[in-house]
Amino acid sequence: MASQSQDRPLLVELFTEELPPKALRRLGQAFADILHKSLDQQRLLAPGCAFRPLATPRRLAVLFDAALGQAPEQHYTEKLMPAKVGLTADRQITPALQKKLQAKGLSHLGVDDLILESDGKQDTLYVRGVASGELLQAGLQKALDQAITQLPIPKVMRYQLEDGVSSVRFVRPAHRLMALWGDQVVPVQALGLTAGRVTEGHRFMSEGPIEILKADDYEAALRERGRVIASYEERRADILEQLRRLASGLGATIGDAPETEALLDEVTALVEHPTVYVGQFEEAFLRVPPECLILTMRLNQKYFPLFEPDTGRLTHRFLIVSNMRVADPVHIIEGNQRVVRPRLADAQFFFETDRRTRLEDRLPQLATSVYHNKLGSVLQRVERIRRIAGHIAGQLGADPALADRAAMLAKADLNSSMVGEFPELQGVMGAYYAEGDGEAPEVVEAIRGQYRIRLDAPVTPSTLVATILFMAERLEVLVGIWGIGLVPTGERDPYGLRRAALGLISAYEQLAAGGRLALSDRETLRLDALLGFTASTFQDGTLAAGTTDEVAAFIYERYRNQLGAYDRNVVDAVLALAPPLHQVLGRIQACAAFAERPEAASLAAANKRIANLLKKVDTEIGAVDPGRYTETAEKALAACIDELAPIARQRFEAGDFNGSLATLAGSRSAVDGFFNDVMVMADDPEVRRNRLALLDMLHRSMNEVADISRLAQ
Repeated sequence: MASQSQDRPLLVELFTEELPPKALRRLGQAFADILHKSLDQQRLLAPGCAFRPLATPRRLAVLFDAALGQAPEQHYTEKLMPAKVGLTADRQITPALQKKLQAKGLSHLGVDDLILESDGKQDTLYVRGVASGELLQAGLQKALDQAITQLPIPKVMRYQLEDGVSSVRFVRPAHRLMALWGDQVVPVQALGLTAGRVTEGHRFMSEGPIEILKADDYEAALRERGRVIASYEERRADILEQLRRLASGLGATIGDAPETEALLDEVTALVEHPTVYVGQFEEAFLRVPPECLILTMRLNQKYFPLFEPDTGRLTHRFLIVSNMRVADPVHIIEGNQRVVRPRLADAQFFFETDRRTRLEDRLPQLATSVYHNKLGSVLQRVERIRRIAGHIAGQLGADPALADRAAMLAKADLNSSMVGEFPELQGVMGAYYAEGDGEAPEVVEAIRGQYRIRLDAPVTPSTLVATILFMAERLEVLVGIWGIGLVPTGERDPYGLRRAALGLISAYEQLAAGGRLALSDRETLRLDALLGFTASTFQDGTLAAGTTDEVAAFIYERYRNQLGAYDRNVVDAVLALAPPLHQVLGRIQACAAFAERPEAASLAAANKRIANLLKKVDTEIGAVDPGRYTETAEKALAACIDELAPIARQRFEAGDFNGSLATLAGSRSAVDGFFNDVMVMADDPEVRRNRLALLDMLHRSMNEVADISRLAQ
């Protein structure tokens, strides 16, 4: 390859059959990242080389702006073996060393070419030299092999090559491979293909096979002759601009729901030359709950529903992202409208059919639906949730009848026609059917919101029943699923226990924010008691021993992971005490403020020292005896504790965690004086015991808000 010392643009492309759309963005980025990392490690990229991932429904590609034809020479020093093994007594090369040199392609070296160095224990032989840099063809071949095997492919397929004998494994069959360094082909191979300079454009609008003359001509050639926008990000931005422009022209919006973003990602992976058109359906369909129509359009047809900008109400128009740009799109638009009408008619039929049966009358059907073979039917699960909801309602002073009604009807829509067709609408449809049946607004709201990921607003009287059902549902799944051994492992969490734990935590936070759980209240909805009650709703022998303790630890660990914005030592100091969940944030904020005080480091270190001393005590310490104080410093510490501990305790019980820790900060001088002047482990056993008892009293007082010792660095 000529001019190998120069840097030139490098293009690599795999042209395939249609790639899985939901994985395309990730595959394109990974393909580029793996190639970049490998080439960079081999020093085949110029300093500051930028690279551009490119991905379309039928290709994975990457363009580097400055690759080298050959990596620079490298000076190396390589350890061979101990001198006593490699050299004879008369300094000749031994067979062992000769074999080693031969294996490394260095058999031409003699004794004088080797370096002898001592590490103080033995002499060791080294060889130094200059290695030629890797050639681009060899380095790119290595990088490409890594990319093929390391891609995060959701499902690998095996297919046969054209020779009718060999087969390879990849995400989809590959038909062309292109590798260009400047204007030169790099003849690497992959998946039975040898690289060339020809690619293909749009399936219908391209001029035909496209010969790429230079690597940096690739994107322009594809766009102009192949009618393909190679960049995923550029295509996405183009689609979004067209969607917003057309929606605005109709006085509407595409909305800002997460589902809109997900659909935008998916359609970007389905088209190579996007053009957006406007479609519509009969306004009579708008009498169907909008969630049904929206889901039908997004999930089945990949359309973007349009909404009124002020009210957010669904309109009868939608946007189609087509892979074809034509002068007269009437056939495309009418074809899509013909396709969507039966879908909407089905949704209308399901809704009207479901409405003929009261939600309550659907309950017996749940007895035939298995929730889990170890946990019984869905109806049995509903009965457990009802009991848990009633228990929570009793503690929060909510209407037990409303809480029970919401829990009883929560899963009644699971056997409805609409949920059978669209499982994503469970709960949503139940709320519509409950509203149609004349159920109380609190019950309707609870059914609708039971599947939310988390609560994100303070609990009010109107949302209290919904919060109770939300908590009861998560408690039941956490204890039940964990108790039968289906514990989350790695990325696997099929029953969503991590999400359930975070949802439960959010409920405690919002109950506190809404004034339903005071910071001074440590008894209402205590987690250990609540988990224990939940466990009691399962049949004896169903749950493994220790389930509630393990679930509690799991919930606190999830909380720990969620609190990454706070100092890790502060979080650990608070969670070490497993405090009431609604107090965690308040305690962390107080502990963080305490950690900034000048007294914090000294008191944390003292607290850690006290903890270590108390761990060594294997007998009952007993109470403090003031008559056994012998040192001025211990009397001063005792007086300080007597003065500050009651104040700190009072503030702690009132939920004033800042005030409690600030009060205890005043003990610093007395604590420092005690450890400077007093021998804790005195020879007299009674004096020693009394001093340990004094420190135990201090330790308990200091550690009510958090385990202060964990702040010690």
